[in-house]
Amino acid sequence: MKLIKSIKKWLRQNKGLLFFILSVFIIWQVLLSGLIALGERFFPTMTEYLYTGRVALDPQWLCCRANFEGIDYLDIAKKGYGIYQQAFFPLYPKLIEFIGFSPIFRGRLLLAGLFISSISLFFSLFLFFKLVRLDFNRRIARRAILYLLIFPTSFYLAAVYTESLFLVLILASFYFAKTKNWWLAGIFGLLAASTRLTGVFLFPALVVELAFQSGFDQKEKRDLKYFTSNLMPLLFIPLGLIGYMSYLRINFLDPLLFARVQPYFGAGRETSKLVLLYQVFWRYLKMLITVDKTSPVYLTVILEFLSGTLFFFLIVFTYLRRWFAYFTFMALAYLLPTLTGTFCSMPRYVLVLFPGFILLSIWAEKYRWVRILYPIIVIPLLIMAVLFFTRGFWLA
Repeated sequence: MKLIKSIKKWLRQNKGLLFFILSVFIIWQVLLSGLIALGERFFPTMTEYLYTGRVALDPQWLCCRANFEGIDYLDIAKKGYGIYQQAFFPLYPKLIEFIGFSPIFRGRLLLAGLFISSISLFFSLFLFFKLVRLDFNRRIARRAILYLLIFPTSFYLAAVYTESLFLVLILASFYFAKTKNWWLAGIFGLLAASTRLTGVFLFPALVVELAFQSGFDQKEKRDLKYFTSNLMPLLFIPLGLIGYMSYLRINFLDPLLFARVQPYFGAGRETSKLVLLYQVFWRYLKMLITVDKTSPVYLTVILEFLSGTLFFFLIVFTYLRRWFAYFTFMALAYLLPTLTGTFCSMPRYVLVLFPGFILLSIWAEKYRWVRILYPIIVIPLLIMAVLFFTRGFWLA
């Protein structure tokens, strides 16, 4: 009875927020589905990386949400790791397997994957609002959500990809850290590090958050006991990566196999040496000039360059605002893929760098030109990106 009363009380307290989140979620999904339907009817198709359904009951109008890497996640869930698939961390495909073979889904892994992504997205929006409200007003929190959802690659949050699951886990980890529930922060961080490699960067980021909560920026008010007593839960976070590396060592004799298979995906990643960020920018400036403007690849180059440039400056301003925990996570998660010499997949990777959308929302409150310019630029790119991805053209 107490649990039921607590749930009812929580629902009453969050009634307005849940209505807003649900409304935005449904409207966004409907518009996305409508755009996909138009693409199926009027847009050319590349069939090589289309997911066409592995069982007769897979709805064809949903299959396009599992294109490209979605195929790998569903195959891993069904058969385990195959050749080169070790690049994909295990939590998401394991969840698909667990839910997909339950009595409810009965082997319909596509629907299970989309269910996980959709539920994760809904709670991501809820947690994003709650996290922003710890420091800012409701209007900034709502705009941050909308700016996330109209970003050109936001559709990945509703696809058979790890984006929405990873986002909800890192948001939960940051939220519980900021509200001083360090055990939950560590547990969600561990799960994030089991979902994507960059999840391990929650560890240094939350150590920074813990240090500031402990007063390490104030010599006279340092609380060393608070710091040391709450550091232990954060040590769980690297175990997500360590656990997967141990699995690869036992089963494939190479704990770094997730990194070594990257060149086989044809993304032009350089893994034999490190490439500095200025070299990546220079490479893209040349590509913007030399790549055929009529080729579908040109849209990908534009998205990669714009995403890389925008979030580079957002990361800088995160530092200038002294959001040091956010800055630590964003900077490391941004820099790691660029060390391979490319912004490949950066339009998708930056989706989870949520402090950037908070910054954009803050600027939109202050500057009218941001409120006008951001939607004008990103919405047409979102429309084109959805059409490209769902019709089999590689994007990110």
